[in-house]
Amino acid sequence: MTSIESVTLEVPDPAAATAFYDAAFGLGPRVRVRASDAPTTGFRGFTLSLVVAQPSTVSSLIDSAVEAGATTLKPVEKSLWGYGGVVQAPDGAIWKVATSAKKDTGSATREVDKIVLLMAAADVAASKRFYVDRGLAVRKSFGKYVEFAMPSSPVKLGLYARRALAKDAGVSPDGTGSHRLAIGSDAGPFTDPDGFAWEAALA
Repeated sequence: MTSIESVTLEVPDPAAATAFYDAAFGLGPRVRVRASDAPTTGFRGFTLSLVVAQPSTVSSLIDSAVEAGATTLKPVEKSLWGYGGVVQAPDGAIWKVATSAKKDTGSATREVDKIVLLMAAADVAASKRFYVDRGLAVRKSFGKYVEFAMPSSPVKLGLYARRALAKDAGVSPDGTGSHRLAIGSDAGPFTDPDGFAWEAALA
């Protein structure tokens, strides 16, 4: 079963990015940074989601991210599916923090239940086939969305049509250049049909 041990964000200033992520989310080795000045503009084709237990934890993490320098893309609010908000880190990565719970059941914590990497696919069906051929199992699949079954993976994985993912994030779908993202896993090095680079997991 494929496991994503970490994601590496390529950033112009690793020290500043490390300080931001420590202050904002405290995700430890699951989110790494390294220096890069690869050309990129607009939407980079992915979002990272933090799934948490209750609304107060959503607010706590979003507030700490904004205090650390993030920009609000979608303010925290209730919706049909739960409660959540979206911010953009100073390095440009887009983060969604959400819960399916409508009410708090205890005090706010900073505990993250799941990290989910959602990648934009130009052709969702083709990208789905690519990953299935590499041994990933599909957990959910409908229309423009695919979620893979990765029960023991520190970072979960899904595919979403680019326009739909950008809309969910609150940004324009336009963008060019590098994703500035590397996926560290036990699946070996490869690049998928949409240009997302996978690398051997770091120890």
